[in-house]
Amino acid sequence: MLPAIPALLTERLNAQYGAELTTQIEAGFVRRPVTLRVNTLKSNADAVRNVLDAAGLAYETVPWYADAFILHGVREDAVRALPGYEAGHMYLQSLSSMMPALVVNPQKGESILDMAAAPGGKTTQMAALSGNGALITACEKNKIRAERLQFNLDRQGATRVSVMCQDARQLNDLFKFDKVLLDAPCTGSGTILIDEGEPERRMTADWVAKTAATQKGMLKKALTLLSAGHEMVYSTCSILRQENEDVLNAVLPAMNAEIVPIEHEMVQHVPLLPVKIPGVVCVQPTELFEGFFVAKIRKRKK
Repeated sequence: MLPAIPALLTERLNAQYGAELTTQIEAGFVRRPVTLRVNTLKSNADAVRNVLDAAGLAYETVPWYADAFILHGVREDAVRALPGYEAGHMYLQSLSSMMPALVVNPQKGESILDMAAAPGGKTTQMAALSGNGALITACEKNKIRAERLQFNLDRQGATRVSVMCQDARQLNDLFKFDKVLLDAPCTGSGTILIDEGEPERRMTADWVAKTAATQKGMLKKALTLLSAGHEMVYSTCSILRQENEDVLNAVLPAMNAEIVPIEHEMVQHVPLLPVKIPGVVCVQPTELFEGFFVAKIRKRKK
């Protein structure tokens, strides 16, 4: 028996997008092809392509990200068995979750805070995008998850990342960073999976409200720690406005911050849901993409 879509989610999506688009969204709650990202700290796209060819795996490239591959007809175990995987030459990651780090666009010499870093997909991606040149502080309050984060950093060769086993909301306000990535804890409404053997997701109004409150607190802290005149990225794997645009509208005016339109090439290739804040991106769940929200924010100079 297939798991049911939470009734509250259908209700919220209908209110937000209308019945027709909600039906299309819910049709996208399916198992997607395996996707991976080349770890350019240890390998390159050509080398990984050769590995995939030698293994006889069917794949396609991603037009907006030269270091990403979509594999067909296999699951994650086939990737884990590839030469170089255990050495960190590649990283299993969904296409949608690759987007926030690309928007951060980390550069050599920048100090970057990753506020909710475990298990490390976006952290290691930022390290790779900067050629290990950015100095990244990665926060994870759960000790076991922090250890898993450190394991992934070590395997990926992300040598300029400092792990803090701490709730990022408790960081001293005297800290200041050039950039911040807040991939906020969320309901995961964009990643619902309707497939045999998948557990049914439970979603309550109280849970959504508490999650949104946490997100607002974390975003306020992120902007406190961000240097004036600099930019950060807020993202979730939710497609509910309550966790996305409503959070931005509640926090940004009081923090002297503004939206910076996302102009990355990926916007031309990714299926997008309608938004009410110009310049933010909300990815529609499809057979290839998870539902995801990404916003770039600038803290104004006082």
